[in-house]
Amino acid sequence: MRVAATLLFCLMLAPVLAGEPLALRDMGSFHIGGRVVEISGRPVQEIVRVPGGPPSRLDPNGRFQVEQMYVQYFLPQNRRGKYPLLLWHGGGLTGASFETTPDGREGWLNMFIRKGWDVYISDAVERGRSGFAGPDIWKGEPVFLNAADPFERFRIGTGQGSYDPDPAKRHVLSGNQFPVEAYDQFMKQVVPRWLSTDDAIVAAYTELVDKVCPCVILFHSQGGAFGFKVAQARPDKVKAIVAVESAGAGQIDRAGALKGTPVLMLFGDNIDKDARWTAYHKTDLDYATAVRATGGSVDVIELPDQGIKGNSHMVIMDRNNAQIADIIQKWLASKGLVD
Repeated sequence: MRVAATLLFCLMLAPVLAGEPLALRDMGSFHIGGRVVEISGRPVQEIVRVPGGPPSRLDPNGRFQVEQMYVQYFLPQNRRGKYPLLLWHGGGLTGASFETTPDGREGWLNMFIRKGWDVYISDAVERGRSGFAGPDIWKGEPVFLNAADPFERFRIGTGQGSYDPDPAKRHVLSGNQFPVEAYDQFMKQVVPRWLSTDDAIVAAYTELVDKVCPCVILFHSQGGAFGFKVAQARPDKVKAIVAVESAGAGQIDRAGALKGTPVLMLFGDNIDKDARWTAYHKTDLDYATAVRATGGSVDVIELPDQGIKGNSHMVIMDRNNAQIADIIQKWLASKGLVD
């Protein structure tokens, strides 16, 4: 990581976004993790790389760099968070889910920079700018989400059959906080994911923790399936965990690894309207019980119990995402993690 103490970046935000320009002491990016694989025995091909161009030889054999992860960092001029904050996204998504909401409001990336955190935002292995690999390296086929899937599964619509290509005919949960008028824009950031890359994802996240931590990890949805594993493996480096609607928890028999790491679990509304989220919710709470049994600290915030209604699974993008970010900041401050 470059550190330029005297360098000041001012990022002028689009008029639709609230707030003053962001002042950074540094920003940058890097790739981390990955491995080199050898491919052999594949036939050499002749291809045209640019329409109208000359044919050229493509040898699919040799050494290939795969399973690296792309990371960006933004370091505010006025740092208040005692440790870096790592943002890990959910399934079928990339770090873009924290950047800007589908309807153009500020995302949690900017919000937490404004709150004084050094923020590291990543695209997990095989997502976004981390790159892809072929069937010789990753088994199986990528999973794609059709337009109906998140609408019906993420507690935006009323359930199966609630999506329609015509926005006027979509059935939205009453009082839902997701910016439904921008749902089609949200779908533009959905990417394919594989079901055979979990170990590679965990390995890259672990290497990131080894590089930049001690730190706080904030993860959303599928990010929790990886985040708890990494935290259990590196409990001395993870100073706090914020699990936003985690779709998976840590290993119960290793819950004691987090007895010194404060954990916040945060859930939106209408959990009981979808059996999948009911199951994840139970898994997370069972894990919370296991951590507490070892002497650990887990705080659970059910937003409806706080009088905050209508949040979808995409809490990070909902209309009240700034309010939720403030709740998280208050919790981090209560743990002594904000100067």
